[in-house]
Amino acid sequence: MRVLVIEDDENLRVAVTTALRGAGFAVDAVADLPAADEALSVYAYDCAVFDRMLPSGDALRYVRARRPTAPVLFLTALDAVADRIAGLEHGDDYLVKPFNIDELIARVRRLCHRVVAGRPPVLRCGDLEVDTARREVRRAGVLITLTAKEFIVLEHLVSRQGTPATRPELIARAWDPHLDPTSNVLETLITQLRRKLHTPPMIHTIRGVGYQITPS
Repeated sequence: MRVLVIEDDENLRVAVTTALRGAGFAVDAVADLPAADEALSVYAYDCAVFDRMLPSGDALRYVRARRPTAPVLFLTALDAVADRIAGLEHGDDYLVKPFNIDELIARVRRLCHRVVAGRPPVLRCGDLEVDTARREVRRAGVLITLTAKEFIVLEHLVSRQGTPATRPELIARAWDPHLDPTSNVLETLITQLRRKLHTPPMIHTIRGVGYQITPS
């Protein structure tokens, strides 16, 4: 799941970004609204976390005027009832600073799940089952332990089975978009997934395109 963090306080921005990445999210982080506008026009995010009061303006007004397709969570020191109501009217959640980082992660995860709410809670491909709510994977009924990034990539492949997923698409789901294009992290992860899923193989390389999962 991919999250955009907009926060002008560098220390807080780094802390939130680090915590979300540690929880398995792919995170982009920017410091102002123009950068957020550019990012939102390029990438499809599952959630956007806005610091409300930014040097470049009130993020609530930005969201009200331009309403991103991604669910919006406001982080703010404004805790008056009127501010909370306005935030919930124009965003999807509202968390007052200072906040507990575990609560932030839980709220972001809940908002991200809204994006995939139209999908069945358990995705299936042959004898493979991906439980998107419990974040569990089973093949032929046997539980398979995956890392956070392995789960993200596998979930994406299964959600669009029958259609190849491109390398840039998969990298954008699980890693920083500025990842060195020559890096082999995706190839290494696919190798690990294939090993964990055992035989017969399900993940196939589509030369010149990317990867596709099919029932064995």
